[in-house]
Amino acid sequence: MSDQHIDPAGNTQAFRAFAHAREQEQQAAAKPKKSPLLPIIAVVAAIAIIGIAAFLLLQ
Repeated sequence: MSDQHIDPAGNTQAFRAFAHAREQEQQAAAKPKKSPLLPIIAVVAAIAIIGIAAFLLLQ
């Protein structure tokens, strides 16, 4: 009975493909998720500045 598991270290080309796939998996897992916090803060600050400017102009 033959073993169906192929060792990637047995063939240089197969090992390189295996190592490259592992690097891509690690890079994909290491990317931080973007937080929408900065755009929300920018919108709130812009609304506050416009509100203050309107208040001061209408006095």
